[in-house]
Amino acid sequence: MNIFEFAMKMETDGRDFYLAQSRKIDSPWLKKILVELADDELKHYNIFKAMKEGHTAEYKEAEKTKIIPTLKNVFESLKEQKKEFIFPAESKKIWTEALEIEKKSEDFYRDKAAEAKGEKQKHILNKIADEEHKHWVTLQHVIRFLDRPNHWLEDAEWSNLEDY
Repeated sequence: MNIFEFAMKMETDGRDFYLAQSRKIDSPWLKKILVELADDELKHYNIFKAMKEGHTAEYKEAEKTKIIPTLKNVFESLKEQKKEFIFPAESKKIWTEALEIEKKSEDFYRDKAAEAKGEKQKHILNKIADEEHKHWVTLQHVIRFLDRPNHWLEDAEWSNLEDY
């Protein structure tokens, strides 16, 4: 299996994971984040497919991930609506598994970019690694948000208080 086939398989597996998890969650806000992550994985798949087939593949800035603004919009919308937001108990497990997937993907693409022979291939691999890193950062923020109520009151002196 060459690098492109392996990358296509990784992206397909990631997309399938996000879509499967989105079907398990009732929250439209969390579902939106998962579906957007799945859409990004499909974009990556298509880039690698074109490269495998010998076509000129491009990483178009206009198509880069918009996951961070989406995450911000989701949580700002929740704040504005002043809705009670209850996370399903299994949410943290889903996000933690996704975090691991994104980190492995980023590391893989960075390694392959270092081995790439052509500058264009190296550029695309690094750009996709950058997107995987943005996904990873996004997931870290979601996990921190989900986990914050569990840790916020643990410090007896409350010396770790931030604006909530």
